[in-house]
Amino acid sequence: MKTFFKGALLLVIAAFVGECVEFLVNLVLARELGGHGMGLYMTILPSIFLVVILASLELPVSISKFIAEKESKYHHSMLKHATIFATVFAAIIISLSFVILPFIPVFDEYHPLVRWVVIILIPIVSYTSIARGYFMGVQSMGKIAISNFLRKAIQLLVLVFVFQLLEFKLQTSILIALCALVVSDIVVLGYLGYEYINQLRLLKRKPTAFLGGKMVRKNLLAVSLPTTAMRIFHAISHAIQPFLIKAALMRAGLTTTVATEHFGLMTGVALTIGFFPAFIAHSFLIVLIPTVSEAYAKKDVGLLHNLLQQVMKLTFLYGVPAVVIFYYFAEPLTHIFFESSAATTYLQMLWPYFLFHFFLIPMQAYLIGLGLVKDAFIHNVWSTVISFSIMFVLGSIHSLQMEGIIIGMNMGAVLLTLMHYLTICKKIGISVFLTGPLKHSI
Repeated sequence: MKTFFKGALLLVIAAFVGECVEFLVNLVLARELGGHGMGLYMTILPSIFLVVILASLELPVSISKFIAEKESKYHHSMLKHATIFATVFAAIIISLSFVILPFIPVFDEYHPLVRWVVIILIPIVSYTSIARGYFMGVQSMGKIAISNFLRKAIQLLVLVFVFQLLEFKLQTSILIALCALVVSDIVVLGYLGYEYINQLRLLKRKPTAFLGGKMVRKNLLAVSLPTTAMRIFHAISHAIQPFLIKAALMRAGLTTTVATEHFGLMTGVALTIGFFPAFIAHSFLIVLIPTVSEAYAKKDVGLLHNLLQQVMKLTFLYGVPAVVIFYYFAEPLTHIFFESSAATTYLQMLWPYFLFHFFLIPMQAYLIGLGLVKDAFIHNVWSTVISFSIMFVLGSIHSLQMEGIIIGMNMGAVLLTLMHYLTICKKIGISVFLTGPLKHSI
């Protein structure tokens, strides 16, 4: 538990600084792109992240789980096979991207170079994923914290420097915003790559045991494939979401331009503010995956119970005050970006969406550590189908519009949280009230 809390605290501190930087990034983008531009920027991001997910193949998760469960003598051999596997897979994704990306219509209204930005990201993400997975597995959270901060700090510096230097048309400004992401990822790859190579040299000096490439790939894919499938579904649903929301709002009587602006206000302002405390949940996620994996491999039921209780308590302690602040100080917070009463209303209405996501993120790490990725995937499918249905039906009603969209989003978050939580309690054999153990199935 000491290792868990030490790693979590380090990540939380670094992530807090990083989120402050991320807040400034979104502030710069909001003022440079405007409401309509932010809507366009937020519309294309899910499609880019979908390619990034495919490139990573969720290797940080599978490698960290493998490293946490295996003795250190197997690490060097596993990493060698993982690197070869990632290289081959990245080459395949790049080849497919050259063929497929020109025919994806979502890129048509953006600068032609945006497609090249996506292709450049693929090898960067693939190799960064290996290093990130290794450091997560050995719980070297300091390096993860530094890399997370570097990514956001470099992005902010590039944006401020370029936008202060020159003025651009909207299409070019969106391209520059995306290029800033690539530059920051290149810097992170350089840092993690350097540290990773140094660790490989140290591992060579220690006793090593050989692992077969087939066995390594089988173990990695056993976690990567269902996790990637879940992330792909999540990315696809987020890529569809902007168009579903706009279609519903247009059915309710709004024009395409107004619908895009309202989507931009919700995602670029309300969600940016509301998810600010989520850096704590993401810090828990990074530390929980190897910790839960190791505890589950050792059948340490007591530690699993204790971890769940502590994480739920800590999430409650920061989550509830956060959403209360967002609700009562919504107007001054949203006016930092735009003086829009609509953005203020959206932030206030989304408080259940934010609160339940603070619980969802560490729960997902728990499910991965317990080998319940398939359950997590099924939960995501059901909650998304129900949420999207409510969003489209209520959002199409003229008297509701964006309020109907937000009701559907809140319902989806509540449903997904309950399904995750009940599954975890059943698996580790603990009461849903966290008061006492049940008959467990470990």
